[in-house]
Formats: sequence, structure tokens, C-alpha cells
Amino acid sequence: MRVAGSRAPRRAAPRRIVRRQSDASWSPRIIVPSALTILAVCAGLTAVRLSAEKHVDLALVLVVGAALLDGIDGRVARLMNATSKIGAELDSLADAINFGVVPGLILSVTLMNGQDLGWAIVLVYCCAIILRLARFNTLSDDENAPGYTRDFFVGVPAPAAALIALGPVGLHQGLGDGWWSSFPVVGAWTLLAAFLAISRIPTSSLKATTKLSRAALAPALVLFAVAAALLVTYPYTLMAIIIGVYLLHIPFAWWANRWVRARPEHWDSLPAERRAHRRMTSRRRPILAKSQARLGLRRPGK
Repeated sequence: MRVAGSRAPRRAAPRRIVRRQSDASWSPRIIVPSALTILAVCAGLTAVRLSAEKHVDLALVLVVGAALLDGIDGRVARLMNATSKIGAELDSLADAINFGVVPGLILSVTLMNGQDLGWAIVLVYCCAIILRLARFNTLSDDENAPGYTRDFFVGVPAPAAALIALGPVGLHQGLGDGWWSSFPVVGAWTLLAAFLAISRIPTSSLKATTKLSRAALAPALVLFAVAAALLVTYPYTLMAIIIGVYLLHIPFAWWANRWVRARPEHWDSLPAERRAHRRMTSRRRPILAKSQARLGLRRPGK
């Protein structure tokens, strides 16, 4: 019986169980790519210890292994549909250690000989890699970026910068002492690697542009066999060749970036389509067509 003027008692609302996104994101699928990232960090830090113990060869092998694990963990996360914000942040921290701190400490232990100026150069290199990674994370979150930006990096990526910085160490291991292992050359080369990392020079994103056609498959396999032979017999020669080829590709990447940036209609096209369009609109194309017409040559099917 309800008395006039009295209020009916309110029922307590059922409590809702709210799960935090951070707790829910730690699913079993994320453990595998995160474990690969942690393994890469362990390999990089072990490389520092081995270089301090004069096992520079094994140290360089571990740095290369850390770079390979860095390229694998992202692909594994995408294949397992386990990409997350935690994995992205963990990957950035691992890159800062493996390709910033570890190469700097290896240079300081092996070729810098504990000099104060050498330590200052190492600090500059480490800070440059960290700033480069921070800028990369900022640019990757930009949803309004043009489509062509996915095919280029802004500056040299951290793994490539680490490989360039460790170039004098590889030459010292393969050729011994020389001008390439002197302190002025090593210091200037390390500063060059730091500048390339924080610069805005466009470089090719190999993940987006490495799509081989059937005609290029056989030459690519031959080059892979040659690289494998050099890796077994002359690994430091292969290291020098890779660094040289990468540095030589930078002007071509800059030119390709400038070409597509001036043509908005090709921003969403694939790199292969852009190259085909450049070949068709090249200035040498009409000269070649006139020469074929004078000789009476025709393409098959026309």
C-alpha cells in the first residue's frame, strides 16, 4: 500500500562490468609478434656485450638478426590480425634501442676508443635516431596524407641508418686498419648517418615498391645467389656493396618523389603504373618511335 506523498524506493541499477581497453588488448595473438620484438631487443643488447668482449663479428651478426626480426614482427602481426597500439609503441622503442643505442655503443667501443668527442658524436647519432622515429610515428598517424607518401620514407629509416653507421666497423673487420677506420673519418661518417636519418630527403619504401614481374624474376634469383655466395665468403664486401647501392638509390628516389608530387592524378597509382607512365611520356620516346618507323619495324600484334 502506497501512502500519498511518499516516493517509491528506487531499485539499484545493475553494475556494468567495464573492461579496460589496455587489458583487453593483451590477447594471446599479440604475444607472438611482441615476443619477436623483445627477442630483437635482446639480440641488440647482446651485440653490445659481444663487441665489448672483442667479438665484433658476432655482434654485427646479431644486429643484422635484430633488423630481420624488426621486419618480421610487423608482418606476423598483420597476418595474425593482431596489430595494436601497444605493439606499435613497443616496436618504436625496440627500434630506438637496436638501431640507435646499440650501433652507437658498438662504434664507441670499437673505433672511437673511448674519446670524449667520439662519445659526443655517438650521443648525436642516438638522438637523431630517436627524433627520426618520433617523426615517423607522427607522420604515420596522418590520415590526410597523399597516397604516394606510403611509397616513400621521409629520411633514411632507422635500420638503414644503423647499417650505414656500422659501415666503418665492417671495413675494419674485413680490411684491417686504414684511413676508413681513423677517428676523423668514422666521426664524420657517423654524423652523415645521423643527418640522413633526420633529414627530409625521400627514400624508397621497399615494402611498397618491391614487386617483381615475371621477366625480372630470373635476374633477381641470380642476384640473390650472388649475394648468398658473398655472404658466406666475403660478408663485409657484401655489406659495403649494400651500403653503396642504398646511397646511390637516394637521388633516384628523390627524383621519383618529385615527379609524383607534381602530378596529383598519379598519387593513388601503384609504383609500377607510375614507371610505365614515365616511360611512355619520356622525351626519348618520340625519337625511338621515329627510328622504328624509318626502319619499318612494328610491334607484334599491331
